[in-house]
Amino acid sequence: MGGRVGERAGADAVSAPLKPNVSRRHALGLLGAGAGLVAAPRWAQSLAAPLVDLHLPGGNGSRPTTNAFPGKTGMILQRSRAPLLETPIDAFDGQVFTPNERFFVRWHYADIPTSVDVRKFRLTVTGATRQNLSLSLGDLLAMPRVELAAVNQCSGNSRGLFAPRVPGAQWGNGAIGNARWVGVRLKDVLDRAGVMSGAVQVRASGLDQPPGDAPAFAKSLDIAHAMDGDVMIAFQMNGAQLPMLNGFPLRLVVPGWYSTYWVKALDRLEVLDKPDTGYWMDKAYRIPTAPHANVAPGAKDFPTTPINRMVPRAFFTNIADGAILPRGAPVNLRGIAMGGDHGVKAVELSVNGGRNWHAAALGADEGRYSFRLWSMRLAALPPGPCTLAVRCTNSAGETQGFTPVWNPSGFMRNVIEQIRVSTA
Repeated sequence: MGGRVGERAGADAVSAPLKPNVSRRHALGLLGAGAGLVAAPRWAQSLAAPLVDLHLPGGNGSRPTTNAFPGKTGMILQRSRAPLLETPIDAFDGQVFTPNERFFVRWHYADIPTSVDVRKFRLTVTGATRQNLSLSLGDLLAMPRVELAAVNQCSGNSRGLFAPRVPGAQWGNGAIGNARWVGVRLKDVLDRAGVMSGAVQVRASGLDQPPGDAPAFAKSLDIAHAMDGDVMIAFQMNGAQLPMLNGFPLRLVVPGWYSTYWVKALDRLEVLDKPDTGYWMDKAYRIPTAPHANVAPGAKDFPTTPINRMVPRAFFTNIADGAILPRGAPVNLRGIAMGGDHGVKAVELSVNGGRNWHAAALGADEGRYSFRLWSMRLAALPPGPCTLAVRCTNSAGETQGFTPVWNPSGFMRNVIEQIRVSTA
């Protein structure tokens, strides 16, 4: 399993044991995962909170920060229902793993689980299998465990930076996070059910409910991918049980792929004997088949495919665009990088807008799917304004470029990040 840190059996990998006789109302508190979530009207109340400037093209870049969501602090409020909470870029500074309380949140529908009866909860496995399964959390906790560091990134991360603008959540760069996940292999669960020879995909869905006749949120993986040993059913995140807003009690972890496949509050797996033609595979979350998913603004009727693997990115985390730095003084630059579906091989920095590049120092390698810290100390910056740029190259040789990707869904941005600074 690529990037796996270790494998264990038994119940010692969770911070607190799951209690067998817990009421719905008190389940979270007894599990050590915090009190039940506040009701939606409180989420939507007027918040007296500071603003952050996301520097979105065309303005509209100010967003309130909020502490009103249970288990979350200092998050950029994109939307209260269904919750969209963005991580401020400085929250990533100096740490390879994103704290759970700062980890971004993205739900599609407002009717999300706010409590779970862990005694009654079951993960079901049906379809093209030799037997149907109905697994309790205790059943899953008794299976062999795996641990993996992996980046979870929304398909539309950085959509607010697209030019021309596109519709959808206007994220800055903070719809992303990195965690150490503990759970069981999806393969082991499917092996227990017995996958039939004609199976082609596995469809995953969760406890969130669609309004009216809207299609339930469900995503599918090809059977070979689902069975590759890397895809995980996680119940722990950064040493604690999954936060409710990040998918308690179970979520799918699909390392190296965008988070649309990382189904939260996972409670159902269906093994399919024909490709999934449901809305969330056939219509939504699709990208152009053109190289880098890039088409000309206004293009129509181009072929598409479901979004899939992530691509390399690198970010500054300790200096913001427009910063004024001391003239003639040393400058410490820091950030994070990710290789997409491969490890980070190199991070390079330019102080002249990309004419010359210099290798940055890399932090510890936590595995091919993880963030990696980078840093560089400059003796001084040239006088006056200058443009800093940072780029990542992954272990497959894929490097970020200066040409921005554009597609009408605002997916897969990975242009080289640049910030303008000056000295005084």
